[in-house]
Amino acid sequence: MAAVDIDMPVETESKIRRQDDMERQAEGFKEKGNSYYSKKDYSEAFNYYTKAIDASPRTASYYGNRAATLMMLSRFREALEDSQQAVRLDDRFMKGHLREGKCHLSLGNAMAASRCFQKVLELEPSNREAQQEKKSAATLLEYERMAEFGFEKRDFRKVVYCMDRALALATACHRFKILKAECLALLGRYPEAQSVASDILRMDSTNADALYVRGLCLYYEDCIDKAVQFFVQALRMAPDHEKARLACRNAKALKAKKEEGNQAFKNNNYEAAYQLYTAALAIDPNNIKTNAKLYCNRATAGAKLKKLNQAIEDCTSAIKLDDSYIKAYLRRAQCYTDTEQYEEAVRDYEKVYQTEKTSDHKILLKTAQMALKKSKRKDYYKVLGVGKNATEDEIKKAYRKRALMHHPDRHSAATPEVQKEEEKKFKEVGEAFTVLSDPKKKFRYDSGHDLEDDGCFDGGDFDANNIFRAFFGGHGGGGGGGGFNFDSSPDSGPGNFFFQFG
Repeated sequence: MAAVDIDMPVETESKIRRQDDMERQAEGFKEKGNSYYSKKDYSEAFNYYTKAIDASPRTASYYGNRAATLMMLSRFREALEDSQQAVRLDDRFMKGHLREGKCHLSLGNAMAASRCFQKVLELEPSNREAQQEKKSAATLLEYERMAEFGFEKRDFRKVVYCMDRALALATACHRFKILKAECLALLGRYPEAQSVASDILRMDSTNADALYVRGLCLYYEDCIDKAVQFFVQALRMAPDHEKARLACRNAKALKAKKEEGNQAFKNNNYEAAYQLYTAALAIDPNNIKTNAKLYCNRATAGAKLKKLNQAIEDCTSAIKLDDSYIKAYLRRAQCYTDTEQYEEAVRDYEKVYQTEKTSDHKILLKTAQMALKKSKRKDYYKVLGVGKNATEDEIKKAYRKRALMHHPDRHSAATPEVQKEEEKKFKEVGEAFTVLSDPKKKFRYDSGHDLEDDGCFDGGDFDANNIFRAFFGGHGGGGGGGGFNFDSSPDSGPGNFFFQFG
């Protein structure tokens, strides 16, 4: 039977011809794209693959090729869209599923990536690339699990470790980068945290998580006003961002309470300032720098309230939080001096001077060293029971009282041990009076000089009885029962004795 020629409508034939032309043109664009891709000119390859798609939008391989190019340009979200379109057009397009899985993996979506690689293995069970990538997805899931557990336990170093390894697999995952940056901030590694957050903001200025981390770094560096601006901006981008909301509230509360404490201190209301600083310290234990300042402020208020031991503890807490905090060392050193802990004071002033070699710090160190040196000598003021600003008359009265109290004749009936101890004290009282009653010796003593080294006082040749006789007159001393009659009966008190001036 002879073939029958079928006449097609002119319009249909023309349409088919145009379609064939478009397909040939699309193939030409694809070939040019392949050429540029092989030369690693991915931008031009992208342009030609796009032209191929425009000419033939129902061809899966064109989307697959453009996805591969976008992946090389690190534009993984766009590559994911093209890969998904490719497999929608052809569910058996193995390279499309493989590329979709790789995009999911790079973006940190391990579960979705695993499903894609499983689909490839269903199409080609021996596909080694899919087998390896599926293992990588499983590894990524494990790092995520470990990081989540570490964050709950506040083991931020562990989280950073896990995120570093996760990012080696998921290079474009902003979520992992943000978690790492947040943990770096919580570890006090602010420059590193800011660098990560800033990189993300350069790519996406509206990323609420990155804005939050930038604010967190500023907040922990005690730049609270700037921090609040970033938290507010993050909340504009994502009104339900709970971490930004909490941080913003803490920042505002911390600033307000600290300023209230400062104002109370300026108004000389030290007790109120102390309580306000205490309340501020309870707001956010993670804010190391601000809390260090609050501890130091509370120490300053405590020193005003004569709570010197508490002030020392507060300074120590501040230094534990920030070991470079000079004001805390200076405040603690002063408190150590005020409590006569001179060695500790010298140690703090040495730390300050090593850090900042200023003339003022040098003077403070020298003064503390002199105080330490003086503290190791006999304290003649303490021996006489007078203050360092005692007048000449007060020194004489104190000597009269102490000399009579410890005179050997007064303790002649005591045990040999007591007699020896009282004789020692009697001698010390005489030494103290000899130095403090002589303006030249007193000046040198107050200046920290060793009088024995200067030849101004020779303790070895010193005779306390001579001083006693010169002061009272008569012939006392040495247990010899000279010109003084002491009542040593058991009921006698310190003043129950008779003495007569010569």
